[in-house]
Amino acid sequence: MITVPSIAYLYEIFKQHPFVQTDTRKLKAGDIYLALKGPNFNGNIFAEKALEAGASFAIIDEAQEVNAKWNDKILLVADGLICLQQLAKHHREQFTIPFIGITGSNGKTTTKELVAAVLSSHFKTYTTQGNLNNHIGVPLTLLSIESDAQMAVIEMGANHLKEIESYCNYAMPNYGLITNCGKAHLEGFGSEEGVKKAKGELFDYLRTHNGTAFIMSDYDYLNTMTAGITEVVGYGTHTGALQANALSVNGFLQVNFTKGFEINSIQTQLVGEYNLPNILAAVSIGLYFKVPAEKIKAAIENYAPTNSRSQLLKWNNNDVILDAYNANPSSMKLAIENFAKLNAAHKVVCIGAMKELGTTSVTEHQQLIQLLEQYKWEHVVLVGGDFENCQHNYTYFGNALEAKQWLQQQAFTNRSILIKGSRGIKMEQVLEN
Repeated sequence: MITVPSIAYLYEIFKQHPFVQTDTRKLKAGDIYLALKGPNFNGNIFAEKALEAGASFAIIDEAQEVNAKWNDKILLVADGLICLQQLAKHHREQFTIPFIGITGSNGKTTTKELVAAVLSSHFKTYTTQGNLNNHIGVPLTLLSIESDAQMAVIEMGANHLKEIESYCNYAMPNYGLITNCGKAHLEGFGSEEGVKKAKGELFDYLRTHNGTAFIMSDYDYLNTMTAGITEVVGYGTHTGALQANALSVNGFLQVNFTKGFEINSIQTQLVGEYNLPNILAAVSIGLYFKVPAEKIKAAIENYAPTNSRSQLLKWNNNDVILDAYNANPSSMKLAIENFAKLNAAHKVVCIGAMKELGTTSVTEHQQLIQLLEQYKWEHVVLVGGDFENCQHNYTYFGNALEAKQWLQQQAFTNRSILIKGSRGIKMEQVLEN
């Protein structure tokens, strides 16, 4: 067993074996296994298993009894998580390319995917895979960036103060984007002002490191939050260097540009006008880095959402908007209002409860019901969580599987159905056979 003397020492090993894995189930031969631990797991005990599976080295922070043949492959550090983050920072410091940090209450993953698609059409671009946007995912994303990188796009999620600040310390973004600041993770942030303060930690970093911010300049609060940042690039429906408006065409979002882009329109595979700022962000960043206009257009038009994000699906002869990856009061409001605008005769709403709202949870769910009551729907189904504690005349089920059974019994055809809810409710299950 070797006690690691420094991150520089460890980095020399990483350069020879530049793939780090924290989950033995995903391990490939030659990867470095880095053990993490938490309240309910201890990765240290899998070190020998990782080496037997082909890991080049195993990094641990608790000494383990292992076969003597592995002694020179076991690396002991003081803290596995801190080691991961320090190694990521050391790797990040080897690059002089643009690193674009993206955060926000709603739309950050879709925006990240769109930005990465646009930049990848012209540059060798590395980005966050899936939603690996936390204290483990961000450093793993950084470590996945190879020497041929020309651009890096890093998604940063947060549910408490100082979290984005900590990511910036090792991701070191020189460009940044906050999609919006809404009612999300109120349990950790306390209020919408708390959300702005937390997300604003990205802009705080850019401000002190001479970085560039991209913003939806229609949002007054984002203009305020960028005060003191050297370069701010704005886009919007009626403000900013890039301007456009949204139109729904056969259920999909069409973006029509009125200023700042030589292309007249882009026909997307996304649903909902709430995706307009996400599209504008990708176009704006593409233009800033001089991606040719036709490449920007093609990249966005070819992007198809996955993972239950703003997907328009055919299901049993019904049109389904599946947006069940996550939900908070702000994104719920946008989704419902967008669905209400849809030109369709028979609309069915299936809404799963929202998570991490703390003491405001029942109030926020009741306000959502009040919003639903403003429109005419054929059916409304509420699922799980604090919907149970609200006053309403809608159909209620305790979980998505019960809602699925009800939906199958209805044998709907030629309906338009909205399915949305927090990740923990798993509303996509209502469509499973």
